Amino acid sequence: MTERTPKQVIVMRKDLGMRKGKMIAQGAHAAMAVLLERATASETAITLPLSPAAHKWLVSGRFTKICVGVDSEAALDEVVARAKAANVPCALIVDAGKTEFHGVETKTCCAVGPAWADEVDAITGALALL
Repeated sequence: MTERTPKQVIVMRKDLGMRKGKMIAQGAHAAMAVLLERATASETAITLPLSPAAHKWLVSGRFTKICVGVDSEAALDEVVARAKAANVPCALIVDAGKTEFHGVETKTCCAVGPAWADEVDAITGALALL
């Protein structure tokens, strides 16, 4: 029996013409948000409820992450909808627009997973690498 492996895919909008640094920052927001959206915090601790896949992803130290692109907001919304329908962790990032989008809140990317690779691939596997 083959051991299941976890991964995360960052899905970035290519149509926005973001600077590389902006893209990296937005992807980092997504990678963290997908974990922290489920967290609870006290004054001294943060509790992260983790699926078995997310736990393995974190403790392995590998943090397998792939970055792919979509050509529109509608395509990004479709990825988010597919992840939610499949009950795969997903975080959509909406930029405040203060540095690059002229004050307009803009959907920039999402993170799908960490989850088992086969589950993530069912949602993002057809998307082209950045």
